[in-house]
Amino acid sequence: MKKPKIKIELVERMGKHGCHRGHRVGEIFDFDEDRGKLCPMAMHVLFPYINILRYGGQLPPCKEHGDIRVCCPDPDVINVFRVDVNTE
Repeated sequence: MKKPKIKIELVERMGKHGCHRGHRVGEIFDFDEDRGKLCPMAMHVLFPYINILRYGGQLPPCKEHGDIRVCCPDPDVINVFRVDVNTE
């Protein structure tokens, strides 16, 4: 079974302060190729969701946007990441 490609896009910042790692809205990361570029705190939160998706599981979509979104754990920053799965 071929694992799907996972794209992680920073789509929104809800906190009052900028990201400590320097991430900005609009940045896109490939899970397989850009792991070291993504903030470790965000990756720690994203990993269980990505693991579910990579092995055929499903997650409930964001009610407002209809896609999969995950927030970073830093309350000062609160970066919101959209996770896209490409099974082709």
